[in-house]
Amino acid sequence: MLLGVLDHLPLALARAVLAALRGRLSALCWGLTPLVLPLLSWRRRSGPDTPAAPRENKDETVPTPTSVNYHFTRQCNYKCGFCFHTAKTSFVLPLEEAKRGLAMLKEAGMEKINFSGGEPFLQDRGEFVGQLVQFCKEELKLPSVSIVSNGSLIRERWFKKYGEYLDILAISCDSFNEEVNVLIGRGQGRKNHVENLHKLRQWCRDYAVAFKINSVINRFNVEEDMNEQIKALNPVRWKVFQCLIIEGENSGEDALREADKFVISDEDFEQFLERHKDISCLVPESNQKMRDSYLILDEYMRFLNCRNGRKEPSKSILDVGVEAAVKFSGFDEKMFLKRGGKLVYLCIEPNS
Repeated sequence: MLLGVLDHLPLALARAVLAALRGRLSALCWGLTPLVLPLLSWRRRSGPDTPAAPRENKDETVPTPTSVNYHFTRQCNYKCGFCFHTAKTSFVLPLEEAKRGLAMLKEAGMEKINFSGGEPFLQDRGEFVGQLVQFCKEELKLPSVSIVSNGSLIRERWFKKYGEYLDILAISCDSFNEEVNVLIGRGQGRKNHVENLHKLRQWCRDYAVAFKINSVINRFNVEEDMNEQIKALNPVRWKVFQCLIIEGENSGEDALREADKFVISDEDFEQFLERHKDISCLVPESNQKMRDSYLILDEYMRFLNCRNGRKEPSKSILDVGVEAAVKFSGFDEKMFLKRGGKLVYLCIEPNS
């Protein structure tokens, strides 16, 4: 019945209605998190009502790559001082090789893909990530396709061409004070990062894409009160990360960044969270959660193990297959479920 009504509305208005409904559904799901997570854990132990046929020779001790973060480029137009995936190479896989790897991941059980960098819209002015997004939604039919971006290079024409294939857009914003953004390394010259954030928020409404905000809490923004601004933007999720040190990336002799001056204590991080506890979409992620509960795939399609404070790569899935590579990822499936990783893409409906 709803779809019949939408058929008679102008396209922009219909998309706005769908976006509003999706936002309300996501908020409802987050409110049900304490009830749903135990059920998900039980279902994982007991199995579905009609179990799928096991893959031939599947090693049950190897984690399933349900949710993958593919950092297909390290290049970026920003210079964030705490960045822990820095521009150590300029390598980007050819598009068809990237698609081949994504198809392998889908065959191995991937349901959610998140494209990141570097800055994903830097490659071919957004065409590369756009074609990957379209492939994952249209060909692989993944339930959830998302992008993390600093937002500075996104134009409305990209939404017009690829917006229907994108479920979630996460924009990195660490401060609502432009002077602090400049100190951190997110300065845009004459452009204003915060003003651009509001423009992107509106485009997400117009094109029915769920909108997220990611913030890294560090020495320069830890005292900031962001309640008013976050509530005004009303994202489906506000992910708040504790500044993380990774040897060889943002710390150490062979690093391209020195993040020591950005580091905050666990107590500082908890105080920031306490100040923003009334924001219902807040999702805090401590250093421990970040190290263990993400499957990170680098530009060569190698899984990165961050458990020892460095990024130790596996062999590429393109060379040895997904199962052989994911063994070395250090991925903690229990932590992934605990932080609600599975629930997130179950609750946010894909574009129709």
